[in-house]
Amino acid sequence: MEGNTERLLDLFSTSDTRATFFVLGWVAERHPGLVRRIVAEGHELASHGYGHEQVFAIGQERFQQDVLRAKALLEDVGGAAVWGYRAPTFSMGSSRTPWAYDVLAKAGYAYSSSIFPGRHAGVEDAELTPWRPLGGSVVEIPMTVLRLGQRSLPVSGGGPFRVTPQRLFLAALRRVNALGRRGVFYLHPWEIDPDQPRVAGMNWLQRRKHHTGLGAMLSRLKALLDPGIGLGWSRMDAVFARELGQVRPRPTLVD
Repeated sequence: MEGNTERLLDLFSTSDTRATFFVLGWVAERHPGLVRRIVAEGHELASHGYGHEQVFAIGQERFQQDVLRAKALLEDVGGAAVWGYRAPTFSMGSSRTPWAYDVLAKAGYAYSSSIFPGRHAGVEDAELTPWRPLGGSVVEIPMTVLRLGQRSLPVSGGGPFRVTPQRLFLAALRRVNALGRRGVFYLHPWEIDPDQPRVAGMNWLQRRKHHTGLGAMLSRLKALLDPGIGLGWSRMDAVFARELGQVRPRPTLVD
């Protein structure tokens, strides 16, 4: 994890790209220098919770403990305010975890990026652009999809990016922009590492979803960041500053 994240940071530095890093509190405890580098190089530090447990599985009380612990750890280690949150495996939503947004608001989070619209994620009726679930203060910034009739085509990076031809993926991204929308692209550090250990006990489908396209991921990502392609990239709190209203990244708490 540490080595792959360092490689991504090197790539972003070379391409003059800023990103948002949703970091586990568990990782911040073990790799504080990595967290400090993320902040020092101008990226947004955000929370992925503490222990990567699914929100709907742990319930309201444990979720509250998890997000508070993660936020305090990240801010202490990184020396920067943490505004954003992403649920592990996109495991929350206003229907199955209606209490989650209130918990995030009380914990001091300004936005979440935890919803993947579409039947495959169980959130078919989710908004495609940022909104405030249940009329609360927390802004939900959903993963990017294109609606094709009754189906949702993921245009958000990760596994779909690894298995979709580059030209088709670029065309989908440009279609998102043509519709006046700004996209969210994500990946995990392990997705640029074809030599990672193979985990025992995975079935055929799990192996295919996890390992397909790892060897080409880094080069495809480099191509996506090429200015000649005409796509602009930045950290989420900058791209969605209008939706976040008065919420802005505060100055770092320590040098």
